[in-house]
Amino acid sequence: MRVFSEELMSRAAAACNIKDFRAASIMETSQASSWLEKETGIPFIHLELGSPGFSPNPWGVAAEKEALDLGYGAQYPPLGGLPKARQAVSRFLKSFLDIELPADCCMITSGSMQGSLVSFISLTQRVPGKDKILFLNPCFSSQRNQLSMLGVGYRAVEEYGCRGEALVARIGEELSRGDIAALIYSNPSNPAWTCLEESELKGIAAQCERYDTIPIEDLAYFGMDFRHEGYGTPGKAPYPPTIARYTSRFVLLLSSSKIFSFAGQRAAAMCIGEPLAREHSPALAQRYHGIGEFAHTVEADLIDLMSCGTAMTVQYAFARMLELSCEGVIDFVGDTAEYGRRAARMKEIFLRHGFSVVYDRDLSAPTGDGFFFTLGYPGMSGAELASELVAYGVAVVNLKASGSVREGVRICSSRISGSQFDVLKSRMSDFAEDHPSAR
Repeated sequence: MRVFSEELMSRAAAACNIKDFRAASIMETSQASSWLEKETGIPFIHLELGSPGFSPNPWGVAAEKEALDLGYGAQYPPLGGLPKARQAVSRFLKSFLDIELPADCCMITSGSMQGSLVSFISLTQRVPGKDKILFLNPCFSSQRNQLSMLGVGYRAVEEYGCRGEALVARIGEELSRGDIAALIYSNPSNPAWTCLEESELKGIAAQCERYDTIPIEDLAYFGMDFRHEGYGTPGKAPYPPTIARYTSRFVLLLSSSKIFSFAGQRAAAMCIGEPLAREHSPALAQRYHGIGEFAHTVEADLIDLMSCGTAMTVQYAFARMLELSCEGVIDFVGDTAEYGRRAARMKEIFLRHGFSVVYDRDLSAPTGDGFFFTLGYPGMSGAELASELVAYGVAVVNLKASGSVREGVRICSSRISGSQFDVLKSRMSDFAEDHPSAR
């Protein structure tokens, strides 16, 4: 039986200004589940928000306190970032991706969300006529919403059933139209947790080079493809796949939010391939009345106008965590591996009760267990499934929010722990019993 009655669901919808739970956004679902918890005292299993499930890295906490004691809180930050932090990012890229990038090509941003926003603005203004972004769907919906805020157009290539050479060819078709400034994807993917492989990245890089399109690789879940041992060992192979191995004209977004559980402090880096960083754009020079160098425009114009830089104490902490990772003191892959174990336990429960994994394969192997995964249920759309699971005290996200062509929901493994697995098992048993015709 349902945990929450139809009458309670209606009251929650009215209290949170939700017209229809089937069309509710991530934040609306979160608000409604919190309202139901408060009203009834019955806890929800929160699988909707992609927030860290651990305490912030203690080395980062100590470093930020130290920075405050040193008086960093009174200082305006350098626009491109504290030199110590920029150097730490450069060292981190070498240690964990085997990529050489000068420190002055690494900009510190207030979270990767600022990094993607700055990337979208600068890249769509860089060359006249190249004013659209290409997504690999399913995508991180907030980045698509950033484009709506900017009034920038976009198109998408759906990856389901289109991997390897077929994916590279489809991307090439879109880029050949001549109006795509940049291609963006996350690796591993939010929400599908699929991972682009080396052969695919090599082919995509070639297409980007051919059509003067800049790939934006969002590394929010860096090193969290737990199928591969050794990603967290500094200075030693294997290294995670990256498009920066196959082109020198790229943007990498590196965040502290998940790998260091430092999401609240908004510390990230926008790493620009050196030829792109040094490039002079007449269009940028005209727009911003400057020299038009790409990296200088990002630093002196866009970051300045948005936030005047990232908080000094946060940068100090970010630098410390990056440095200690390079020294082998912080094992960020080991620290986050619990997400994979949680995902595996949840998948077993859901699959036992009639669910299936929607995005279930990469190019050469089944999708791994990590921060996110996707689920479908026979006979139910993603909107119906997301709405119905709320009634069973489980908050999830409809895959349609990420542009997916598939029906299903996104599950986040970060916030479930302990006895909640038994609660989930019980609630999904009730769900399956109540929906026999759909199985």
